[in-house]
Order: sequence, then structure tokens, then C-alpha cells
Amino acid sequence: MSNVIFLHNPRCRKSREAMNFLNVNKINFDIILYIKTGLKKSFIKELLKKLSVKPIDLVRNQEKIWKENYKLKELTDDDIIFILHKHPNLIKRPIVVKNNKAIIAIPPSDIIKILN
Repeated sequence: MSNVIFLHNPRCRKSREAMNFLNVNKINFDIILYIKTGLKKSFIKELLKKLSVKPIDLVRNQEKIWKENYKLKELTDDDIIFILHKHPNLIKRPIVVKNNKAIIAIPPSDIIKILN
């Protein structure tokens, strides 16, 4: 298993661009197709620590499901983590994780910041 993990959504252009960046730069990585498999709440909490962001910062707030169901509600961090667990498509992407660091790889070249 590689020490680089890539949370990937093949339907997302930015995610495909990040994967291309990893491949072109010959970076060995493991893929998690998180939309298909989902993520445990404990994994999301660890991810938030590695990203150094609040749960709300990980939300794709332009998604229809967010706007229609959650946008106007007062939500705790735990509420948001549960929502991200329940609706993994609301998680910003692509995300690359290496050891105790992670980055939302927009642009893909930002991946370099966590590899050294």
C-alpha cells in the first residue's frame, strides 16, 4: 500500500486532472472511490484534521442536495460530518492525503505541497 491516498471521483474533471498530475509525476498512490464506497465518520474527522479545516469548509455548498436540505439550517460540526458521511458527493474534491497531511488539490500542482 502506498503512503499517498487519493480520494477520487472519476466523473469530476478536477479529480481527473489531479489523477493525471499524480501519474505524470510518477507518484505512487492508492485510490479511494469515496462516492461509491462512502467514508466512515472517523475517517472524515481524521481528514479534517489533516486538512486543518472545519467541517463546513469541506462541503460543496453549491450542490442541489445541500441547498435544498441543509443550507439554511443551524448545524454543528458533528451534524456536518454526519451529512458528509451520508452524502459523500458533498465532499470537496479531489483530496490527496500523505501521512498526517492532506490537501484539496485545486489546482493539481498544489499536491506538491504535501509530498515533501
